[in-house]
Amino acid sequence: MATIATLAGVKVEFLEFPPVVSPPGSTKSYFLGGAGVRGLDINGQFITFTGIGVYLEENAIASLAPKWKGKTPAELIQSLDFYRDIIKGPFEKLVRGSKLKKLDGNEYVRKVSENCASFIKSEGIHSEAEEKAIEEFREAFKDRVFPPGSTVFYRQSPAGELGLSFSKDETVPEHEHAVINNKALSEAVLETMIGEIPVSPALKESLATRFFELFNGVN
Repeated sequence: MATIATLAGVKVEFLEFPPVVSPPGSTKSYFLGGAGVRGLDINGQFITFTGIGVYLEENAIASLAPKWKGKTPAELIQSLDFYRDIIKGPFEKLVRGSKLKKLDGNEYVRKVSENCASFIKSEGIHSEAEEKAIEEFREAFKDRVFPPGSTVFYRQSPAGELGLSFSKDETVPEHEHAVINNKALSEAVLETMIGEIPVSPALKESLATRFFELFNGVN
């Protein structure tokens, strides 16, 4: 049985994801829902590129527990609705994507934005507003280079704000580089990570295992 107070961090290769983070200048703290590696199978070899951690507001547990408490980790992993409830839940999320290898920002954002656009279109909600938001998203990463250990933070609010910030390490920056107000895009970013076609199955497994323990700590 786990509680936020007893929650452990997660190590993804050389990256440490602490159990709780507090953004600078904020009274809020976020607990680590799960963390895992993102990689690709290249010529029969699995190459890791990024470690992804999903932090959430404490009220996420109370929000999700009534529906999902009692499910086994295996049942949670197999349920797309569980992950969609995290993605669309009425609580803030702070996603940390730290690089294991050097990545070019233009190439990175091209792939991420394409995945987001595909999902938005599949949901039938793609409009001029979403197109504009995706362009803002691409612009934020333009000409950036991410060395190993550097981080992109995605702050996601229930209202649909997507705050982007960049760090040379795992430290949450004082100020956000950009804030994009588009709920569809904000949700699509996390959908590409833990949704139906996830870039990080390991993150999904970590979320299921840790939430199972947290739900068991709910009376």
